[in-house]
Amino acid sequence: MSKIFQIKGVVQHYAWGGFSFLPQLLSQENQSHEPWAEYWMGAHPKAPSIDLENGKNLKELIDANRIGTIGARVDTAFGELPYLFKVLDVNDMLSIQVHPSKEEAEKGFDAEEKAGIAISDVTRNYKDRNHKPEVMVALSEFWLLHGFLPEDKLVKVLGEVPEFHSLISIFNGKDYKALYQYVMELPQADSDKMLLPIIERELGKKTKGELQKSDAGWWVTKLYENELPSTNIDKGIFSIYFFNIVKANIGEAVFQAAGIPHAYLEGQNMELMANSDNVLRGGLTPKHVDVPELLKHTLFQAVHPNVMKASSNEVVETVFKCPVPDFGLSMIRLDKGQEWMAKTSSLEIFFVIEGDVSFVHESNIVELKKGQASAILVDTAYTLKATEKTVVFKAYVP
Repeated sequence: MSKIFQIKGVVQHYAWGGFSFLPQLLSQENQSHEPWAEYWMGAHPKAPSIDLENGKNLKELIDANRIGTIGARVDTAFGELPYLFKVLDVNDMLSIQVHPSKEEAEKGFDAEEKAGIAISDVTRNYKDRNHKPEVMVALSEFWLLHGFLPEDKLVKVLGEVPEFHSLISIFNGKDYKALYQYVMELPQADSDKMLLPIIERELGKKTKGELQKSDAGWWVTKLYENELPSTNIDKGIFSIYFFNIVKANIGEAVFQAAGIPHAYLEGQNMELMANSDNVLRGGLTPKHVDVPELLKHTLFQAVHPNVMKASSNEVVETVFKCPVPDFGLSMIRLDKGQEWMAKTSSLEIFFVIEGDVSFVHESNIVELKKGQASAILVDTAYTLKATEKTVVFKAYVP
């Protein structure tokens, strides 16, 4: 078995995906005009990557020889490849969501197993027993919702939006849980009555060119730009006003910890997360929404977004530091003809976002172009050789 080999990931055709970015990146056709939302690289049982050298999937290879693939250290800590690597193209807004902690994921999974809820059931919240912290690096201008606004900013919003004036006494300066629980548990008719005039007003501002992407109204109008609703208005609109609206430029990163409510709004990114598919949703989606479970795991406090900046171009490897043991993410930039040597301490997955590069281990050479990926087994010394200006993202276990 080779220490370095090219892998092929799996495309996920979720409805919020775009139609051209991923097909072009992966040099594939989208003849059926499906949305291409995510490209998965890893050993998740739902969609493991394929070793193009022998046709086996990465999960099978790891299960057959965990010590030789992921290493004793990672095997002892996790018993599997603990991360899932993705490329995302967010065309329509993703759901308001929260990810559970490891302990709560285990409790939730076991409870749903005991209740006999099938993994494939659309009402199932916990698909596995793992937490799902995640980090993203922007490949384009990227917009997202990330955590509750600081107290002064949220008070300002409640004061500026007439329909929210009645909520000021509920928030009372700092009670995030009381505020969010109140609006999320409002009877739908009452929620519709509060939100409809907001939507109408924001659509009017959009027509006059008075909105920017940093405004909550911009995303409200994106949600309802084609049809003004009269009933069953999505309560995710509350989150658009109550959460931080964050812009990440190319090469900048944002980490999402357990309990931080968030939603991706628009753009393309590299994303790395714990090897899990557990999502608790609270709106902006046709998928299963479970408000009680969402509230149970939400971190009700002000969040001051930390947008991690990329290092200057002189640095070959930029490491995006994440406060979890499951994964690490870095970006490697090489000029034409430049080489970079390293040794793996876990199974590492590389994805080429720009340029051409060769991965060399002894006599084994794997050449990758833009949109291609490789895996390198644990304890493998290797050299990257760029045949043109190249940018590579690396996922690993720190």
